[in-house]
Amino acid sequence: MPISEVFCEDNMAGMARYPDGYFHLAIVDPPYGAADAINPVSSAGVYAAKRGNYKEFKNQAPPPEYFAELKRVSKYQIIWGGNFFPEVTGGVIVWNKNGTAFGEAEVAICTTHKSVKIFEYTWNGMLQQNMSNKEHRIHPTQKPVALYKWLLTNYAKPGDRILDTHLGSGSHRIAAWDMGFDFWAWENDPDYFAGQQKRFEAHIAKPVLFAPEEMYQFEQAKLFD
Repeated sequence: MPISEVFCEDNMAGMARYPDGYFHLAIVDPPYGAADAINPVSSAGVYAAKRGNYKEFKNQAPPPEYFAELKRVSKYQIIWGGNFFPEVTGGVIVWNKNGTAFGEAEVAICTTHKSVKIFEYTWNGMLQQNMSNKEHRIHPTQKPVALYKWLLTNYAKPGDRILDTHLGSGSHRIAAWDMGFDFWAWENDPDYFAGQQKRFEAHIAKPVLFAPEEMYQFEQAKLFD
């Protein structure tokens, strides 16, 4: 059974407890701190959700010290919204959401390669790629479990320790659990932490419907070099 250690605390305090290079791969989705990255926001940069009953949160980008600490404790990083962070360089992962003109895709910067790779998975308002197993959204910047499974399939190796500094809805935690990866994460908002915990516990209480090797098959996912 994989390790799944999650903490309701500041991620800088959490990362400080671990030695250099302890985590093999960090996959993180911090606030981008840009008005054109998340909509709508008030003049104070507080997300004001229109498409769900989400709790407001500060759309404040992490300071340079965060990225330095992230690179200290993890050997490789995949950073969503990396195009908004001057501290981040590397290859590019594009998630084509088949979305609206405002949010057609999202970009991550990845330190494991220098090429551009694309993952296609519909995530547009009420529409999701897998409507027969539709995910309930509990966070305004929630990403699908399938996206994290694709990332883990393509960028992690069996036995790797996985890090997430902004747990949010817990999609990443669910993906890591299903695929057998040891996982550590932080979320500093107690309400979102409680929400992801409830979601995770409900997920692992379900009977396993597929053999482990089938977890790696993404019939509707497309990867382009």
